[in-house]
Order: sequence, then C-alpha cells, then structure tokens
Amino acid sequence: MNEGKLREYARLIVRVGAAVKKGQPVIIRTDVNNEAFTAIVVEECYKAGASRIVYEWKSGPLRALDYRYGDTKVLGHPSPTSYALSKFQAEELPAFIWLDNDDPDSLKGVDAAKVAEIRRLNYAEMAEFIEKAENRYQWTIAGCYGKKWAAKMFPALSEEDAKEALWEAILKTSRADSGDPVKNWDEHERDLKSRCDKLNSLHLCKLHYTASNGTDLTVGLIPGVLFMGGGETDLQGDFFQPNIPSEECFTSPMRGKAEGIVYASKPLAYNGQLIDRFSVRFEKGKAVEVQAEKGEAALKSILTLDEGSAYLGECALVPFDSPINRTGLLFFNTLYDENACCHLALGRGFTDLYPHFEKYTEDELHAFGINKSLSHVDFMIGTADLSIVGTDEEDREIALFKNGTWAF
Repeated sequence: MNEGKLREYARLIVRVGAAVKKGQPVIIRTDVNNEAFTAIVVEECYKAGASRIVYEWKSGPLRALDYRYGDTKVLGHPSPTSYALSKFQAEELPAFIWLDNDDPDSLKGVDAAKVAEIRRLNYAEMAEFIEKAENRYQWTIAGCYGKKWAAKMFPALSEEDAKEALWEAILKTSRADSGDPVKNWDEHERDLKSRCDKLNSLHLCKLHYTASNGTDLTVGLIPGVLFMGGGETDLQGDFFQPNIPSEECFTSPMRGKAEGIVYASKPLAYNGQLIDRFSVRFEKGKAVEVQAEKGEAALKSILTLDEGSAYLGECALVPFDSPINRTGLLFFNTLYDENACCHLALGRGFTDLYPHFEKYTEDELHAFGINKSLSHVDFMIGTADLSIVGTDEEDREIALFKNGTWAF
C-alpha cells in the first residue's frame, strides 16, 4: 500500500476523527503487531499539537490465555495499568484513538460466560470513570491492517495480497482512497446531516421494522430525542467524528418500548467470538429470548453484562446499498459491518441525543427513557427488502425505508 495514502488516512483519523487539539494528550489503543501504522498516526498527532501520547497495547493471543487460564474474580478487578489509564482519561480528557484490527476469532473456544462475567466485574469497578468522562472528550475508532483479520476476510489470497486487499477496502470505505479525504468527509457530513434533519422534522414516536426473513419489530421512541449522524460535539465544544467509516443516522429508543422479533442479517464478531444466524425477541423492551446457530452462548452473555444490557440503546438507519455493502465484503468487524446496513444495539443509549442534554444530570437523562448500561453491542438487521415505517405524534404512518433503502 502506498505510504502517501496511509499518511493521508492517518491525517484523517487525527484531524477529523479525533480532532486532536494543540496541547492535548492522546490515548492510542492499538495492537502489538501494528507498530508501523501506529507510528504514522503518532507522528500526525504530534503534528496536530498533541502534548504526549499514551499507548494502550493489545494482544489477542495473550488476552485469550488470560481468559482461558486466569481466575475470574482476579481478572474481574481492573489491572493497575487499565485502572490508572481510565482514571487519567476521566481526569485529563485526552483525545482517544482506537486503531481496530482485531482477529474475529481471537477468543474462539474460550468460555463465553467466563468472559462475560470478567467484563461485567470490570465494568462495575470502572463505572465511575466511564460516566465521569461521558460526552466530555473527542474519540474515534478507525480500522487498520491486521494479519489475521485479512486472512479471515480473504482466505484465498496470499498474505501479501490479503494485506493489500484489506488496506484497499479500509481506504475505500473510509473515503480515503482518492482525492482529499478531509474534503470527502466534509461532503459526506453534509449528506448525513440533511438526512437527520429530515428525520427530526417528522417528530416520530415509533418505528416498525418488517422483512421477509421474519423480522417484525416495533420500537418506541423518546419524544424530542434526536436522530444524529456523522460528527458530534462534546461538552467542551469540540467537533469530532467517532467512527471512520460511518454511514448511519441513529437515535436512542425509549427503554421498555420494544415488541417483537428481529433476525440478524450478518454475523456479529463479538469480543473475539463469532455469532451467526441469530434472532432476538423483545417483550416490554427487554430481550427475553435469543437463538443462534453459532455462538449462542456468547450472544446470551451480552444480555447479562449489567441490568441494562438486555435493552435497546440504539436504532440506526443505513441503506442496504451503502458504499460498504456495495463492496460485497463481509468484514467480520462491527465498525464496518454496522455501517453496511441498518442495525440495532443492545445496551447503552446516547444521552447527548436529548436536546440540551448538558442542562440535565445523567440520572435525569436516563429517567427520560435513554437506556443506561456500560455495554453497547451493535448487530446488523438490514436486508434488501427491509421496510421501516415510522409513526408520528399525530398517528400518521410515514415510509422511511422501502426495499432496504431510503424511501425519501
């Protein structure tokens, strides 16, 4: 892959994604095998004026060994380094960059229930820091090459060809393969915002999803809560792009207002385990039954991370003919696959979608109906024949999606 293009992509991540400010520290979460591209991103951070870089190095094989052999209660306590890093993040509000190239099968064969319990215990101890930093700093997640990820996506190619193919897919879907990536994103941002403006003008109170695969789900919405897409502004007044790529217009539904069943349209790579051909049934807003042909234990574990993890936190609208879906690739990575088609998320809702959210406490925002949870797990439901009909405050039905894409 041309190094010039990688540098342009790194600049997009730093300047547009994380919007790193002069004098601001930066946390970079990255894989131990990703030193070369991480170095390019680091250089761009310093060029943007970063005061220092703090590294959070990850290793899939080492994480698998910890989960396989470690004691649940011991691992349930955050390590000294992760505790200190979360404290630093809550107090200093550094920009956060996650360079994601996880192996989709890194935890294959590991006890999903054990992983879920360890994560639940860690979440509980870190909740204070997570909530303190909420909506107060810039962050972004962007993909980069990973050897095992490339092999999963392109099993018929040689290692070098798979590397080139993965980088090409990353740059193309991130609008960084041609022209000026920053200008490309400015144009894309305007399109997403116009879609959200239209949705917000409709004053919707519920969404009804149907598809030929059996999906028949009605989700209630919170009066006044916004649809948002693309960039966000934190409480410090800084504008950033949380996801590169991003194709969604999303909102947070009313907790306790979801009835029916929904069938996943793509596999879900969750915490190093693959969940495939699955469904989720809701009653009174709660996921009460899940079935999966593959990874059912991992799917069930998602619902037990905390009290809110079995409720919906997000409804995201993405046309089935999105640029990511048009590649014909299955990424086995939620950042990409969730932006290929419509998706839902179990767990945490987005408090910053409530108008003038900064005037309310976190407890007040959750009392309005935004789900509270420390987890947030997206899964894809978009199909070529998905229909979404909205109902407004005057009980009028409005077609939002027809045959998998926008109806307006």
